[in-house]
Amino acid sequence: MVNFVKYFKTVKKDKSVIYWLLSGCVLVFIMVVVGGITRLTNSGLSMTDWHLVTDTFPPMSEEKWVHAFEEYKKFPEYQKINVHNDFQLDDYKFIYFWEWFHRFIGRIIGLVFIIPFVYFLIKKRIDKATLNKCFILLGMGALQGFFGWFMVKSGLVDNPDVSHFRLALHLTFAFITFAYTLWVALDLIYPERKEVIVPLKKLARITMFFLIAQIIYGGFVAGLNAGLIHNHWPLMSDGQFFHESIALEKDSWLLRLTEGKSGVQFVHRTMAYLVVGLILYLYFKSKKYALSAQQQKGLNALVVLVFVQFALGVLTLLYAVPLWLGLTHQVVAFFLLTAMTYTLHRLSK
Repeated sequence: MVNFVKYFKTVKKDKSVIYWLLSGCVLVFIMVVVGGITRLTNSGLSMTDWHLVTDTFPPMSEEKWVHAFEEYKKFPEYQKINVHNDFQLDDYKFIYFWEWFHRFIGRIIGLVFIIPFVYFLIKKRIDKATLNKCFILLGMGALQGFFGWFMVKSGLVDNPDVSHFRLALHLTFAFITFAYTLWVALDLIYPERKEVIVPLKKLARITMFFLIAQIIYGGFVAGLNAGLIHNHWPLMSDGQFFHESIALEKDSWLLRLTEGKSGVQFVHRTMAYLVVGLILYLYFKSKKYALSAQQQKGLNALVVLVFVQFALGVLTLLYAVPLWLGLTHQVVAFFLLTAMTYTLHRLSK
């Protein structure tokens, strides 16, 4: 215990710790982008098992490819969908690549986190507060890996698609892990503590809450392929703001708005207005206060990005989710969360 206390008394501040955390942010971003491609190309169920070591590289011989393909044929996606589409080995190699690459980046993230973490610990470059946060990040990374397999497993039983709840959990937790990693880095970049503007801080927290809720519903829309219906804007099909099919469903309202395609799309498209409104309200309310340059830059970025994201959402819907638009929409959501995290941090500390 004495040695542990002594460690923190002799700890050294080092910019390399900040670069390490920011590199983790970049890798999580890349992983989410590749995850988006994996989802939009229907590649997520191509690897039907998970091994920590033996799945590190794809099959290295034609014989192993054939074996992997034969294993894939035992599961619902092939038996209920691809068997009717003249699905051949070359097609399987394509979808296998994206799922393998997604998992491979996950392994890289683990190595990039653990190896420097041990080094910084030995060299006494992590203070006590940052160390505690790093342990949280370590747990979040492990949990995210579990959520990934938990999601994939749901599509290997009867239904040839993953649970949209599990997809949203996996996606949203990746966003949250990124945001928390960025927050830890920002704590080191801006170690000074100044008086906060409480009303703006509270409003920024509310805005962050609804932004994360919107990301969750984005996962629901992706998991249910709900973007392939009601491809109209600003109204849903048949000139209706609230499509009649939602009211005609026999399920409870909770299920209609969390499991029904029309209901999920309605919530996602309607909550977009709320997120835009909250960010604009935060921006104009901030004009009453003397802000730092950092705070103003964060708010400016928020306003620009939320309008870009809103426009991309509309276009993605109108064009029935082409791969490039769906992926761009997800990428800008990441940038929007980055700006929101930065702004909240600057308004909080």
